[in-house]
Amino acid sequence: MLRATVTGSVWATKRIEKIPSGAFLEIDVEGGGRMVAFDVLGSGIGERVIVATGSVASGWFGDDHPPIDALIIGSIDEPAAAAPAPAQALPPTGGSTT
Repeated sequence: MLRATVTGSVWATKRIEKIPSGAFLEIDVEGGGRMVAFDVLGSGIGERVIVATGSVASGWFGDDHPPIDALIIGSIDEPAAAAPAPAQALPPTGGSTT
């Protein structure tokens, strides 16, 4: 499996009948490289995803085995960036500043 980031859509006005409903997306693979992966999850641009490749990708569709060799199988959930803690109010001083 590969980790990647979705960078765009690939529009195909014609495609063979064996390919089910879904979208072709361009992805940048972590560690280098770019490829087109098939997506049935509805992933969006900028989303980090997990991609299965080869016969595993095609096998997910059952006996039909469409000619798909990269399939987005998950979205990577990342913890939200840690926000800075709110500033603490200083306790009032007991003395006068005059």
